[in-house]
Parts: sequence; structure tokens; C-alpha cells
Amino acid sequence: MLTARGKAPVAPDAASTIAVAMSGGVDSSVVAALLQQQGHALVGLTLQLWEQRRLSGKEGMPEQVQGRCCSLDDVYDARRVAEQVGIPYYVVNQQQRFEAEVVQPFVREYLAGRTPIPCTLCNNHLKFDELLRTARGIGAERVATGHYARVEFDTERDRWLLLRPRDRSKDQTYFLFGLTQEQLSRTLFPLGDFEKSTVREMATEQDLGVAQKPDSQEICFIPGGDYKAFLSAYLQEQGESMPDTAGSLRTGTGEIVGRHEGIQAFTVGQKKGVQQLLNHHPTEAMYVLSIEPATNSVTVGPEDALHTRVGYAERLNWIAIETLHQPIRVSAKIRHRHEPAPATLVPDGQDRVRIEFDQPQRAITPGQSAVFYQDEIVVGGGWLA
Repeated sequence: MLTARGKAPVAPDAASTIAVAMSGGVDSSVVAALLQQQGHALVGLTLQLWEQRRLSGKEGMPEQVQGRCCSLDDVYDARRVAEQVGIPYYVVNQQQRFEAEVVQPFVREYLAGRTPIPCTLCNNHLKFDELLRTARGIGAERVATGHYARVEFDTERDRWLLLRPRDRSKDQTYFLFGLTQEQLSRTLFPLGDFEKSTVREMATEQDLGVAQKPDSQEICFIPGGDYKAFLSAYLQEQGESMPDTAGSLRTGTGEIVGRHEGIQAFTVGQKKGVQQLLNHHPTEAMYVLSIEPATNSVTVGPEDALHTRVGYAERLNWIAIETLHQPIRVSAKIRHRHEPAPATLVPDGQDRVRIEFDQPQRAITPGQSAVFYQDEIVVGGGWLA
């Protein structure tokens, strides 16, 4: 029997129906089964975001793309779990909005030499907004998802807080920094107090068909993680060609040491493919230090030159505070797999902060997110400039 730390089931209340965001994976499936067993009135929702077969077969793109995040296979799995649990289930088509608010900005950012995070864009600008809007339209005031995070109301701050989960190895708060107070007030993260291994055990106990389904690790619209192939195929479909962003490889002193075919092939911190483009082969490996879209130049250098103590973030969203008026101490995370590092946040004009790390950090990359923590609390976050 599916259990949640011995919590007693609650009586169903039609006035507090919960919409469960069902992705077809083990996490959201367990959320649906767990809440149903607790006695909540539920409805399952899946956002259809991208037609997985749309670019299949184009140059560099695989012919078969089934079995991936947000695929038709996932919709089928979500529907099957909803039927097993015994709750109504709906698919909401948001492909046009997803393309406009996630895919196209991703393409623009990448072609401009930045490294965007589409999953964060999706959460911040589409997924939670659309789920909550749809939920309210069908009489559900709250949404539950399978994210590993926690949310609670702090009476002293008079604010809703986003907290890191018990299982830090599955922490997804980095992708959720853009949630607003109103969104947090209506969102449940039932898995925040569980280890991932426990969640799989719960799925097995309930005999859910997705109990052993592997977690998706890819961006849903880029099969195989080949960004360059996707950009080429997408632009071709749109009747556009890859822009000519060929230029020079330079050292930090401005010396030209090679040529490249396009800045979209690079990201800060990259080593792969750099040596082959150099006019000569230095004894130490060379890495991408920065990308300058205005001149299409890429600066390269040794790995130690990647480390710096200062970064900047803009387009900020504050969660634990209303705004930043004076410097505060935080731990700042600049990549999903980056361990939050001690830093001081300093206001730097409107909607911008300077991040002063105690120790140099590797590859502070424009386009990535910077998320700020105080212990387990997410203070807020923004986009690295």
C-alpha cells in the first residue's frame, strides 16, 4: 500500500480539488497515487508541448524519437496511470505557446553566443502559469507536481518560501527560481520530503507501470543533445539558413590564434574541438573563455583563466525577500550541477546584482541561471549576463 510517512488519509473536499501535472514519469505518477490515497479530489493534466516527430529525419536528427521527455509515449503512460489511480485526465495542447516562449528564445540565445536553459524558461514562463490557469478553469485551486522541492508559508516574512528537498541529489529548485508568490501559494510538491529511492519503492508497491521507467535527462525538443543539429533543422524548417557567425579565435590579449565557423558551436568552459582550430598547438589545453557576438570572436585560454570571483545576474525574481536593497550573504549556484558557493550579492542598478564569490568559480556562463540560497531557502535568482 502506498504510504506517506504514516500520514492519515484526509476526507475528500470537492472545493479543494488538486490538479496533478502528469508527465508520464515515475515522480508525477507517484504524486497522483499518493494524493488519491490520501483522499484528495484530483484531476490529471498533461501539457502537450512539442511534436517529437516534427524534425525527425532532417539532417543530423534521428528518425525515431520515441520514449523521451514530453513524447507521445509519456502521454500514453500518464493516461494509463490516471486510469489506474481512477482520476479524470486531460491533455492540454500548448505547442504554439511552447514554441513561442521556449523554443524560439532558445534558438535566439544560442545563435547570439549564450547558453540558455530551456527547462527553466519553460517553468518560469509557461508550465506553472498554464497549469494553474487550466486548473482554475476546471475548478481546481491547487496544482501538484513531481518536482523535488518544498514550499511553505513563513508567517514572519509574510511570504511563501521555496525550499530545497530532502534528497539533495534530486534538487530541482534551480529550475524553479522564477515562481511567483501567487504560484507558490497554489503549488504542492509532495515529494519534497522523500528520497528518490523511496519514491520508486512507492511506485512498485502500488504496481504503477512506470515504476522502473528511467528519468529523462535530455531537453525535450533536442534528441541526443545535439544542439547544432537541432538549430540547423529548425531554421531549415522555418525557411531560414544558419546565420554566418564565423570569426576569429583570440587570446585574452587579442592575438588571433585561429578561425571558427560559427559562435553557436561554442559555450563558455568548452574544451572539445578548440585545439583543432588553432593555428598552432600549445602544450596546455585551451578552453573557451568568452564569446563576443558583436564581432563573432571567441576568446580562448588555459583552464585557470576560466575561474573568476565576480559575475552578474539580471531579470531577477525574489522569493524569500521582496527586493534587494543592500548586500546580503548567500550561496550562489551557477549551473544545475554546481555546488552552491558562498558569495555576497550586491545591488547593481535596476533589476541586476553583482555576485561576489568568496572563491573563484569556473565558467560563469552568460545565459545560465544564478540561483541564491540561504541554507535550505531559495532567496531568488536571475539570468547570468
